[in-house]
Amino acid sequence: MRPGLGGRRLAVMTANQRDTQPESRRTSSLQSAARQSVDGRPTPMPVSIAPLFGAPVVSVSSLMKRYGEVVAVDDVSFSLKAGTVTGYLGPNGAGKTTTLRLLLGLAEPTAGEALVFGRRYRELEQPIRRVGAVLESNDFHPARSGRDHLRALALAAELPLGRVEEVLELVELRGAAKRRVRTYSLGMRQRLGLAAALLGDPELLILDEPANGLDPAGVRWLRTFLQGFARQGRTVLVSSHLLAEVAQTVDQVLIIDRGRLLARGRLDELTNERQTLEDVYLELTGVKTS
Repeated sequence: MRPGLGGRRLAVMTANQRDTQPESRRTSSLQSAARQSVDGRPTPMPVSIAPLFGAPVVSVSSLMKRYGEVVAVDDVSFSLKAGTVTGYLGPNGAGKTTTLRLLLGLAEPTAGEALVFGRRYRELEQPIRRVGAVLESNDFHPARSGRDHLRALALAAELPLGRVEEVLELVELRGAAKRRVRTYSLGMRQRLGLAAALLGDPELLILDEPANGLDPAGVRWLRTFLQGFARQGRTVLVSSHLLAEVAQTVDQVLIIDRGRLLARGRLDELTNERQTLEDVYLELTGVKTS
């Protein structure tokens, strides 16, 4: 381990322990703004919009998941505030996707808890309007068009069909909306998955490797989109292996390996002019470089 990294890591972890305390309230303009519903009509701010007033959007506490003898997630704790983009980094099999599945109620924790907006995901009212998620890029009927896929989801969630055209425009897929999904490239399927996640106009996005298959222009578009999403006071949790891109996109990072959280903190706390995010990641995960 390079000299000084242990001290930096300790400082980062200590700094983020303070993040679990309520932060100062947002500006009055953000507090008083009525959130627009997906059909364009202003709706009252729901009671569980507490993140705008300091409570975390995501709260993970002493989370553990075992599969037999394998510990996939081991005593992981972190919290995410509104208006941030967080990168969740780790090698294959480190526990990233398992953590996301626990957050979304797709798996039950062995111990600890994973909350969104102060509740378990399954306890949310109209969760599609609170949380959008993409964990797989191939969860489509191959014979349907991209538009029909989104329409089916909108109908099932009782969302207005006009929202389908809006999200197709958002992800720049309108020109291919009539094509069958089986003709889509991997990058186009990633965009379609993101469109599905955006149907409910959510406040939180949870994305697993969303840049896979995107060309350089697509990666840049995704970066701009996620940063703009956070500037609206919303929150993004994104797992990725593209460290250089993560470094340009996120405000803070979580690094996990073998189920344990090794570091958490703001990007500027973990890196400096002589130490990149890649340097920190490779050193913490024990990867040898020549």
